[in-house]
Order: sequence, then C-alpha cells, then structure tokens
Amino acid sequence: MDGPTTLSAAFLLGLFSTVHCVGMCGGIIGALSLALPQHIREHKPRLWLFISSYNIGRIASYSLAGLLMGALGDGLASGALTQGHRILQAAGVAVMIAIGMYLAGWLPQLSLVEKLGLPLWRRLEPLGRRLLPVATLPRALAYGMIWGWLPCGLVYFVLLWTLTSGGAAEGALTMLAFGLGTLPSLIGAGVASGWISRIAHSPRARRIAGLVLIAMAIGSLFIPIGGEHTHHH
Repeated sequence: MDGPTTLSAAFLLGLFSTVHCVGMCGGIIGALSLALPQHIREHKPRLWLFISSYNIGRIASYSLAGLLMGALGDGLASGALTQGHRILQAAGVAVMIAIGMYLAGWLPQLSLVEKLGLPLWRRLEPLGRRLLPVATLPRALAYGMIWGWLPCGLVYFVLLWTLTSGGAAEGALTMLAFGLGTLPSLIGAGVASGWISRIAHSPRARRIAGLVLIAMAIGSLFIPIGGEHTHHH
C-alpha cells in the first residue's frame, strides 16, 4: 500500500476495532478512572486530562513499537530491492485480510497470538502496579505507556503489518494512526457506553467492519508500489 492508503486503513482499523478495544481495554480505563481520587473524578475537565494522558501514553508505546518494526521491515526489504517490497506488500495484504476475518468473527484462532507477548508483560506489569494509585498526570502518562504493551492480538497483527510500511517513520505513523482510531471507543467508553456496547456486540457490525478491511486490502493490490527508489524530503 502507499502511505496515505496505509494510514487511512490503519485509522479505520482502529475505529473498527471497537468491539475488541472495549472488551479488552474498556474495563481498564474504567477501573483507572474509578481509582482516581474523588476530587479528580468529580472535576470533569481534570478527569478528561487524566483519561487523555493514559491514552497518549498508550499510543506513544504503539508508535515506538511501530518505529522498531518498520525499521526491521525496511532492513529485510532493502537487500532485495523492488522484489523485496513486493513480497512485503503481499504479506501486508495477507495480514490485513486475516485481521478483517478476525474482526468479522471468522478467524477466532488469531487471538492465540496474544500469548507471544506474555513474557514481556510479566516484566512490565509490576512496574505499572508501582504507579498505582495514579494521582498525577505524569503517572497517568507513564501508566499509559506500560498499558500500551498489554498483550493484544489486534495490536500485534497491526505491528506485523508495519513490517511492510517501508521504514521506521512510516511504521511509527501507521501505529499512531491505528492508536488515534481507537480513541473514540476508549475515551467514549464511559460517556456513551450503551451505544458503544451495542456496536461492540453486534455480529452484523463486526462482519461489515471485517469486510471493509478485506476489500481495502484487496484494493491495495492494484495501487502501484512507490517509494522504493525515491525519497521525499
């Protein structure tokens, strides 16, 4: 995929992941909000600041992981020039189709990939516990950065996709776009929880989201690969 298409697809994937995000992280953000001191919870602007800080930290971790994976993918592709990029493009399309099938409920086995991140999470989770109770904005930001490494199959598959993004900066931007797409469901989990929950548990909504992603993946095969030999400054 070209850059704008990849970023658009990553953002839409974040939006479409409502069912996954609310199920996995909605409880976390709810518990963190309830754990805040009462004077913060009762002051809506301050509460929003804390919720925003959690999510800024989470998305920063996504972007860092995307930067590392994008650099790795670029290194793997550079030796084989155009053919290497074509192989990575095909792999990226295959991963995106798999994500679409997972969201639609047709490939639930993909959730098993979450086990890959458990060893890292076991090391990070105690650091997060030390930050509790979160009573300052820097602590909220730090907790969010640890939360960003919570084992999540969907995040892992988007990370795998960033291997095909074309470079470190592109990988970071892809994960940033994905993270921004998840914001409405997570920030709005408390405000419009009934509406979001209805979408999250609608098999029809899941199938539509999955089919849109699969269509975007297949459509991207018809977009010429650019940027292998040219760099924009």
